[in-house]
Amino acid sequence: MRISPVKIIADAMLEKKAQDVISLDLRGIGTAICDHFVICNADSTTAVAAIADNVLVKMEEKAEMKVLRMQGLENDFWIILDYGEVVVHIFLTEYRNFYRLEDLWADAKLRRFKDEPKAAAPAKEEESSSRVKPKAASKLRATIKKKTAKKTE
Repeated sequence: MRISPVKIIADAMLEKKAQDVISLDLRGIGTAICDHFVICNADSTTAVAAIADNVLVKMEEKAEMKVLRMQGLENDFWIILDYGEVVVHIFLTEYRNFYRLEDLWADAKLRRFKDEPKAAAPAKEEESSSRVKPKAASKLRATIKKKTAKKTE
């Protein structure tokens, strides 16, 4: 059974202690640029970066999807990860309160995700060898920062 990318993203956010994790189903809105927004916030730029890194890793690991476009990695105030049908918004709390995307897209169906304890599943040997390493996201972020720095020079 295939797990929804929205669920994978929400779980990855909650795993890193994201706050107020929601998804907006935009399919009923004719002018929407994607099918879903998944939105969360955190109280520090370090937490925002950790959440983004975990989403990148989990989406590649569980959904075998790589991000198409990313914005905001240079300051970690508001990171946007574009997966085509799903766009992820990870905010620093004060920025989320200012931009209020939920209010801008008030016609969309809203779903809240809560952190639920999970039963530990036995690890399979072959899965652990093909698992995407957490460092992969950090390397990706470093590469993007280098490219951004070269463009501004």
